Amino acid sequence: MKSLIIVFLVTLGSLFFLQPLYAQVAAKGITTVEFNVDGVCGMCKSRIENAALIKGVKMAEWNQKSHILKVVYDANKISEKEVHEAVSQSGHDTEKIKASDETYKKLPACCAFRDGAESH
Repeated sequence: MKSLIIVFLVTLGSLFFLQPLYAQVAAKGITTVEFNVDGVCGMCKSRIENAALIKGVKMAEWNQKSHILKVVYDANKISEKEVHEAVSQSGHDTEKIKASDETYKKLPACCAFRDGAESH
């Protein structure tokens, strides 16, 4: 019986300790989104991830096979739209914003995803 009470008190105490930590993350507006970004190779991966790492972004990871970019950011500092804009300015199309033709043409030939470049 005594050990049951100790387990209950430890569990209850843990809840009180962890709740403020969760509240801090929620209050900061930390948000995770995933969206499609066109690209082909490892150079694209590096360019896309670096472009997405703007102020307020905590993490950006692009999957070369699925073309999905996962971004963790502070919604109090930036918006998802700003991440799309930053990536498109690097020459890569997102599902919401197409890169300008001028920017796209500056990509290396191996990264020309619109022109049929194959994954390598």
